[in-house]
Amino acid sequence: MDIRRPPIWECGVACLVLVVVSVIYLASYLPGKPNTVPVYVLLGAGTALIIAQLVLIGGLSSFSRESFHAVAGWSLAAYVVIGGMIEYVFLRNHTRGEELVLLSWGVGLFILNVPLILGFSVARYQR
Repeated sequence: MDIRRPPIWECGVACLVLVVVSVIYLASYLPGKPNTVPVYVLLGAGTALIIAQLVLIGGLSSFSRESFHAVAGWSLAAYVVIGGMIEYVFLRNHTRGEELVLLSWGVGLFILNVPLILGFSVARYQR
């Protein structure tokens, strides 16, 4: 019983790909100074995709919001811990300045995106 839904899951996966590519690109230059223009473009597109996900989820009429909030909420709690550990590694390795801001932006998108995907994946099959 697959109900036709907007491309929420697809936007989430595309956002994850953009975040992973941007973080790997930045990390490959550390401790040096990379060209940050591609990273801004990738993270900006990732941010736009998360906003699109939120708008699309908000526009669903027959959708189990209770299931979504339960799954997304608990997974968000877990991913905040995971993101905190990743951020600690950046700080422990003396990452500073613009690179730290960009890496933190990527981790923030990761922390928000995965719970959205998980919450939607569960709630779409609930009544």
